[in-house]
Amino acid sequence: MAKMLANVKVVEMGTFITGPAAGMFLADMGADVIKVERPESGDPFRAYKGELYSPHFQTYNRNKRSIELDTRDNKDLSAFDALIKEADVFIENFRPGVADKLNVDYARLKTLNPKLIYCSISGFGSDGPDALKPAFDTVAQAATGFLRLLLNPANPRVVGPAIADAITGFYASQGILAALFKRHETQSGCLVEVSMLEAMTHFNLDDFTHYFSSNLIMGPESRPNVSQSYVFECQDGRWIALHMSSPAKFWTGLAEAVGKPDMLDEPEFNSRDARIENYDKVLAFLQPIFKQHPSSYWCQRLTEIEVPHSLVMNSAEALETPQAKHMKLKVHAEHPTKGNFTTVRPAIRFNGEINDVVTAPPVLGEHNGQGFN
Repeated sequence: MAKMLANVKVVEMGTFITGPAAGMFLADMGADVIKVERPESGDPFRAYKGELYSPHFQTYNRNKRSIELDTRDNKDLSAFDALIKEADVFIENFRPGVADKLNVDYARLKTLNPKLIYCSISGFGSDGPDALKPAFDTVAQAATGFLRLLLNPANPRVVGPAIADAITGFYASQGILAALFKRHETQSGCLVEVSMLEAMTHFNLDDFTHYFSSNLIMGPESRPNVSQSYVFECQDGRWIALHMSSPAKFWTGLAEAVGKPDMLDEPEFNSRDARIENYDKVLAFLQPIFKQHPSSYWCQRLTEIEVPHSLVMNSAEALETPQAKHMKLKVHAEHPTKGNFTTVRPAIRFNGEINDVVTAPPVLGEHNGQGFN
């Protein structure tokens, strides 16, 4: 099993999602991540429906060790400083000014360890008129134009996972890896900063590019229309998703699969531009056809003709498909007090190796008093 970051030591003071996600991405690749938490309560995400071991906390804190330290206490601060002197990376996602109050600001830590990569994650950046504004996932999605692309115009409501939080953590880990690579050349650490505002505007690049290049402000239907993506309900109540894109063979295959070989001669079907222009008509034409057969029929039929599709699956189904099982996406670990922990393995392979070994998220202070060298 490849552990590309096996010799990298990370001290993480992350809470909720962005900081812990950044730490977990590094831990998944083998880094030794020591999560420093507030005594007695720990990461606030611990307490969400789980007696300090909630599903929310478990999601982003596997492969880590946990210790309790209050860096406002001189004794605990000395223990923390000892960790920093041996660390390669420090991660925090406090609001601007909080790190100073906790004695873990960049200016102080870099004097302890000039080679330290210090990663600071914020909502709206470290300065500027919105720097102190509270930022959570939905706020960041809305502020960067991304949320608009997810809302049903007829019934606007927030949907889906905390994508802005996770994406920001991913960008932070990418910045940390770049800084570690550069350190081999310079032998010096650096400050890595990323905000949710910056991460999600970059992630939403397609939306901005269309605006800059053609003055088009995209909406929730823009991407589905252009990519010719559809979701149809089948006879058994299951939903199936199709991504038809541009190749003509997908459409000739679909025409054959639905038993309508002449449909591509119709004005709304006869070209990519026509299908985009008449998206609703195409949808209305195909909807009743898909209702005529159960999802199993359509999956078999579309697979035979190589039309891009998938059942719309839930979390109980997605990891039980033959392909997911073949790829060993679901993995298990045993925690000494919490029992079985099941999760999804890291996505990246190195030299063809699957990383299917994980350690369960730690209980609060599980590694207090242990050596960390």
